Amino acid sequence: MTIRVAVGQFNELTDEKLRFAAQIGASGIQMNTPKLPGEHRWEEADLRALVEKTEAAGLKLEAIENVPVHFYHKAMLGLPGRDEQIENYCATIRAVGAAGIPVLGYHFMPNSVWRTERSAPGRGGAGNTQFDMAVVDAAGSIEELRAFLPTSLGHQSAMPLAEPGTVLIDEETMWANYTYFMEAVLPVAEAAGVKLALHPDDPPVPMLGGVARLFYRPENFKRAYEISKGSAAWGLDLCLGCCSEMPGGKDAVREMIEFFAPKGRIIYIHFRDVQGTVPNFIECFIGEGNFDPGEVMALLMQNGFDGFLLDDHVPQMDGDTAWNHRGRAHAIGYMQGLIRMAQHLKAA
Repeated sequence: MTIRVAVGQFNELTDEKLRFAAQIGASGIQMNTPKLPGEHRWEEADLRALVEKTEAAGLKLEAIENVPVHFYHKAMLGLPGRDEQIENYCATIRAVGAAGIPVLGYHFMPNSVWRTERSAPGRGGAGNTQFDMAVVDAAGSIEELRAFLPTSLGHQSAMPLAEPGTVLIDEETMWANYTYFMEAVLPVAEAAGVKLALHPDDPPVPMLGGVARLFYRPENFKRAYEISKGSAAWGLDLCLGCCSEMPGGKDAVREMIEFFAPKGRIIYIHFRDVQGTVPNFIECFIGEGNFDPGEVMALLMQNGFDGFLLDDHVPQMDGDTAWNHRGRAHAIGYMQGLIRMAQHLKAA
């Protein structure tokens, strides 16, 4: 396999999305939390239908990213009922593998992605999401905190929040829960031929809403790698934007690539960037953020990355759709140009 571009971050496999991917020159697609039957797990037949529809359009279904949070929130939090949820998660992994999908992306953020602004002004007036920890710290109630959670996700009751200033679950407890979860699911993923791709925390801060986060700095990913004990099923969905949000910005991006890419542990990449780092950052167009995208693409090739790149969060441009077709077209074209140039320079 070689570096390639997929189109993704949608939950319904429409003919229009497939035509968009084909027209823009992508080789495959990724789906995020697809709308499928099942309140606790997914079944092979429903997943296989996605594969067959994608292949009929001349594309490859590269990965499914994320099951609904309520499928495994008890596992993340160590609550009663976690073993049943893990059993169902393992059944979903087997179904993903049997359907011919090679990658299942996941996160370990019980209360999901946070933003304090949904349409902060960016280049030319484009709307960008923003995170400012000072705004979170100023919140006085759980209801105020809830406003920072994604509005598009159902089952928000499964996303825990504590009153401001209190701790619901600390970091070492979260590490124990992550270890318990991975020890159960990695052998199943290995047997099913599925790679489990871990997404960084977004935003990358130690705690939000009284719930500790784990994957907010490079050394914690290295700890997770050790926990995997060399399992071939463990890898990363490396969101460059999340890494760029970390203290150090572009240096954190470089450290993650240089450590994990030579080991073959970067399964795929969210290619996006931000301006600034925690505690305050704003998302932006590729090429105006913390890292040099040309340098990063060259670094990926130099370190042996051979997975796929994905459009992710993009600015909301004037006249765009809710899914941001215009913003995604800009990001995908940018990535395609970077790949072609990096390949040319490598061959020279």
